[in-house]
Amino acid sequence: MAIPINTIDHATLQHLVEAGAVRGADVVGQPGGWELVIKYGMVERVLVARRGAVRIFGRFETVVSYLKGIGISEFKVNAANYNPADKRTRPDSSERMKRTFGAAEHGQWVRKQVEEAIVKADKPDAVWIPHEEVVNDMQRQRDVIEARIARKSR
Repeated sequence: MAIPINTIDHATLQHLVEAGAVRGADVVGQPGGWELVIKYGMVERVLVARRGAVRIFGRFETVVSYLKGIGISEFKVNAANYNPADKRTRPDSSERMKRTFGAAEHGQWVRKQVEEAIVKADKPDAVWIPHEEVVNDMQRQRDVIEARIARKSR
């Protein structure tokens, strides 16, 4: 995705701050959040996210933390277009959150299964099956399934 000329990304902003070239920052209210306008030299640039879209911070505290984290502690705020009733929603956010929570639940389940297996394996009465025996049993099971498939396809 091509980034418009009147924007700045995080890495460039960080370099400009480190070089002492930033002369100001404006936090500008937008429907659903806050955008960041950076002033350096004779230009003003809007901060963009990694994918090239204008970065909108959903919470004012987040943009303040971001600015302080990169070394900008003084800035102007323009809240003229900000309306706290406007909620910025991404159409894919609900699905993304469901996948995230699903993955977390699956990860917990896997960790529990591994812990239980380790506990069983550490017991003195645990029965260990040689690898070769397991491989032979799996091959026998595959042969049975393949024979069943061959009979059905006739």
